[in-house]
Amino acid sequence: MGKNIVQKILDGHIVDGKPEKGSAVGIRIDQTLTQDATGTMAYLQFEALGFDRVKTELSVSYVDHNTIQEGFENADDHKYLETVAAKYGILFSKPGNGICHQVHVERFGKPGKTLLGSDSHTPTGGGIGMVAIGAGGLDVAVAMGGGPFYLTYPEVVKVELAGTLRPWVSAKDVVLALLEIMGTKGNAGSMVEYGGPGVDALSVPERATITNMGAELGVITSVFPSDEKTRLFLRAQGREEGYAELSADSDALYDRVIKIDLSALEPRAACPHSPGNVKKLSELKGIKVDQALVGSCTNASYRDIMLTAAMLKGKKVNPNVSLGVACGSRQVLEMVSRNGALAEIISSGARILETACGFCIGNSVAPRTDAVSVRTSNRNFFGRSGTSSAQVYLSSPEAAVAAALSGELCDPVEYFKNEQYPQITAPDNFIIDDSMILKPAADPSKVEIFRGPNIGAPPSNEACPDVIDGCVAIKVGDKITTDHIMPAGSRLKYRSNIQKYAEFVFEREDPEFSKRALDNKGKGIRNIIVGGESYGQGSSREHAAICPMYLGVKMVITISMERIHRANLVNFGIIPATFVNAGDYAKLGKDDMLTIGDVRRSIQTGAELTAVRKGDGLQVRLNVELTEREKGMVLAGSLINQCREG
Repeated sequence: MGKNIVQKILDGHIVDGKPEKGSAVGIRIDQTLTQDATGTMAYLQFEALGFDRVKTELSVSYVDHNTIQEGFENADDHKYLETVAAKYGILFSKPGNGICHQVHVERFGKPGKTLLGSDSHTPTGGGIGMVAIGAGGLDVAVAMGGGPFYLTYPEVVKVELAGTLRPWVSAKDVVLALLEIMGTKGNAGSMVEYGGPGVDALSVPERATITNMGAELGVITSVFPSDEKTRLFLRAQGREEGYAELSADSDALYDRVIKIDLSALEPRAACPHSPGNVKKLSELKGIKVDQALVGSCTNASYRDIMLTAAMLKGKKVNPNVSLGVACGSRQVLEMVSRNGALAEIISSGARILETACGFCIGNSVAPRTDAVSVRTSNRNFFGRSGTSSAQVYLSSPEAAVAAALSGELCDPVEYFKNEQYPQITAPDNFIIDDSMILKPAADPSKVEIFRGPNIGAPPSNEACPDVIDGCVAIKVGDKITTDHIMPAGSRLKYRSNIQKYAEFVFEREDPEFSKRALDNKGKGIRNIIVGGESYGQGSSREHAAICPMYLGVKMVITISMERIHRANLVNFGIIPATFVNAGDYAKLGKDDMLTIGDVRRSIQTGAELTAVRKGDGLQVRLNVELTEREKGMVLAGSLINQCREG
């Protein structure tokens, strides 16, 4: 029986386990990436594990998140990252060089390779034919040290594309249509593979847009074939030697097949406050818009920016709208500066934003109170824009520019119906200037790592107790994201300072949570979090596990939990439990005191746990499904503890 693309790449990288659906396997990681918001802790953990050099083919440390906040913290963290990279054999991409995912596709991605990144949108690399997976920083640290990355051997969903996109319909509309079909939950054990004749009509940047926002499906990753389009892209980047053809065998099998006719798609938008809340733009016509933003790792490629410039040429932005445009890489910014496209954007009245994550993570260009903001980024979670009352819609560059010009949400097919769709030709040669990517030191012994006052050691956790006497310190609902647990924006500068950052855990849900949890911890009471369905959506930020662990959280009980966050909880010794009976979620409340006995033996044997509520004796049955490797981590109190013990 033939193999699909996912199987070909994974099977060639398995170092532990067997390629059997649903079983745990460890795979060799060829490349890693980090960004500055997650990288500081990843490298602190790399040091704590005692590694003296990276053992991957390539590891890159990017600075693209915390680039504009006031104070010394970000600059200090960046210097730490620069010196750590120099000492341990890591490339360092300086602030201003671009967003990690776009730069990595442009300058480093290779078909058939594995990539592990401490950012949930690492699957962008699937657009160039990689199995690219987002994970917590501790998993990335282990991979940099030569250890395998563990995952469940996946089911593979084939998305078969046919036809060609019509003018004013975008690759963004492809993934929005898929989000309509698959939703944002229940896909944690799957990978998506694209195929069919429609693939040939999509460029590498368009494919990368689709795999990037595929992260919102909750799948492990998404991947495209590597074909002639891939080869031409690599050649234009001066990297054709990295090309390898990669396609599924004709008799490959899939667990599910979804068919999408590109020629039949209509422009769409994700409505507040979820990437899965998708509607056709024709249904949203007339909603007044205050802000439009083009950029982010989803839609800031050369093609996206050139298209934006062409749509704006000779026009002025609606006086009631603020339009901002951010290139995804320095390469793109330089090219559009030299060819005149940037001048067209400036002439329209748009603001030119920094080549960084910026508005996507809420650290700049926050909209006004109650504003409607149309963005080409990948997430519109409540409050993520920096303004809790704002209504954020996610769309293609075509739709964002149409909104900026018209002053309202509209279908770009209808708005631009009397105009010729711009034909953007990919350059034969991109401008190649890697001077802002610093190489490691020739003599690591001469490198002194800079550690500012914001840098602290990773906090330690206790070994798993046999009895948990705990308090439900907070109860939250469905689709709680890591943004709900650990806010981004201006709080990101404390990522290296867990004691400080922990003050903001669940601050939007319950501003008193951190203080209450610390009070419980001081009294010897272990904290428990109760959540609903699809708990832990969104970012890979492991701080959503580290900071609760620091606050004394020992168990998270939910109806269901998303993959990366669950893995991060296990890494830091927090027990990821689910209700045996989902109806029991309604029976538990904040401040309930629970006793859970025989914890260690139950984890070792895989038996159910029983939580007994003090006062009325209510019993709630819990599942804790862990692999043998994960059992060892939870029992030891964390992966770092386990490594130190073994």
